[in-house]
Amino acid sequence: MQVRFFKPKFLFRLGIVLLIGGILLTYFCNRIITNAAKDRLYTSVSQIPYSKVGLLLGTSRDGRNGHHNPYYDRRITAALELLRAGKIKYILISGDNSRKTYSEPEMMRADLIAAGIDSTRIYLDYAGFRTFDSVIRLKAIFGQDSVTIISQKFHNERAVYIAKKEGIYAIGYNAKDVGARQGLKTQMREKLARVKVFVDALFGAEPKFLGEPVLIPKV
Repeated sequence: MQVRFFKPKFLFRLGIVLLIGGILLTYFCNRIITNAAKDRLYTSVSQIPYSKVGLLLGTSRDGRNGHHNPYYDRRITAALELLRAGKIKYILISGDNSRKTYSEPEMMRADLIAAGIDSTRIYLDYAGFRTFDSVIRLKAIFGQDSVTIISQKFHNERAVYIAKKEGIYAIGYNAKDVGARQGLKTQMREKLARVKVFVDALFGAEPKFLGEPVLIPKV
């Protein structure tokens, strides 16, 4: 039996088609998410509407290079701005807690308390392993159908899009971003994460964990 191999010219053309298709897919996923969050993002404390709950999306305090993570510091600062201005009453910190020695929610909680925030205003979501999980759990576990999401603009856009698809009214408060050079890897990962949003929707993805409801006061 003769085995037929694809000709190099065919493989080259196929590669070009797949590359162009991937670029177009990434572009359109990015545009859809950006447009969906238009008029839902704020950078001014004085202009952002009040929400009972703020959802602070977790990240590591330290980067992989051992240096302090500027995304972390700037999200903490943004959360403090909203709390001190009375623009949110409670804050839900949602992040990764997959290892005994690592907990994004507890790290962020400690820094907020150290900055003078009353611990009774802080709730923790230990199963926010990714943005999708954090948003789904906001409604499914913590019973919230409206929220102010706190992260950098690129992250808020994606979170707001997911929230809209889940029937949650969400606005975003943009923490200060990181420079293009320093944040290049994060921005590249974000492009892929936006494609993943549509893959999740296509295959009906579910959060890694759900669990028992947690009550956040109504007032």
